[in-house]
Amino acid sequence: MTTTTALATAPPAGLPAGAVAPVPLTRLTLVELRKLADTRAGMWLLIVIGVATAATSAIVLGWAEASGQTFGALYGFGLLPSSVLLPVLGILSVTSEWSQRTALATFTLVPARGRVLAAKVSAGVLIAIGSAAATAVWAAAANLLAIALGGDGTWTMDSSLIWQSLLLQVIFVLMGVGFGALLLNTPLAIVIFFALPTVWTILGETISGLRDVAAWLDINVTSQALGQPDMASGEWARLGVSTALWVLLPLLLGTVRVLRREVS
Repeated sequence: MTTTTALATAPPAGLPAGAVAPVPLTRLTLVELRKLADTRAGMWLLIVIGVATAATSAIVLGWAEASGQTFGALYGFGLLPSSVLLPVLGILSVTSEWSQRTALATFTLVPARGRVLAAKVSAGVLIAIGSAAATAVWAAAANLLAIALGGDGTWTMDSSLIWQSLLLQVIFVLMGVGFGALLLNTPLAIVIFFALPTVWTILGETISGLRDVAAWLDINVTSQALGQPDMASGEWARLGVSTALWVLLPLLLGTVRVLRREVS
C-alpha cells in the first residue's frame, strides 16, 4: 500500500506555536476510501463485486420467469455478491496496515489511532451505502431491459426493504472491520469471519437445546428478517442482540487491541 497523507506543518492562525491541528476525520475517511482500492487485493475484490452484481441481473433476465423480472427481484438478488464480499474489504482495510507494514507510517502521521479506526469504520459505512446505490442503479437499468424483453418490469417495492437492505450491508461490513481489528491477520480474520457464524448456525439447527439461543445470537438467522418488509419489534430485538455480539463486541475488543498493539 502506497497511500500517504499530507499534513500541514504550520499551525493555523489562533493556535500556539508548535501546535498542529489534527487531520479532519473527513479527510482521514477519504484517505481510507482510497486505500480500499490501492492494493491489488482490494482493487480485484471491487472488480469481482461489480462483475458478480452484473451477473445476477443476467441470471434473472436469462432464466427467471417473466413475472419474476422486477426491480425488486433484480435489486435484492444484486445485493448478494456485495453482502458476501464487502466484509472482506472491511477486513482488509484494517489488516493490510499490518500485513503491508504501513501501520508505522499511518500512526506516525496520525498518532491518534482511534481516529484512524473511526475513519476506517466511516469508510466501511460509505462503501456499503455506495455499493447499495450502485446496485439500485444497475437494477433499474436491468429492469428497463426486462421490460424491453417482455418481462414484468414492475417498479414497485416496499420502501422498508430499501433501507433494511442498506442496513444489512452496513452491519456485515462493520462486522468485517471488527473481525479485522480483533485478529489483525488477513487469512485468519477471513476464515474466522465466514467459519464461526456458519458453525454456530449449523449447531443451532442441529442441536435442539441451542435453537432458542440461536434465535437471538445467530446473526445469519436474525438478519434474514431484514429481507422482509415491516419487521416486527421482536425481530428487531433479536437482530440487535446478535449485532451486539457479532459486530459491536469485535469492534470494541478490536479497538482496544489496535490501540495497545506495538507497531514495528
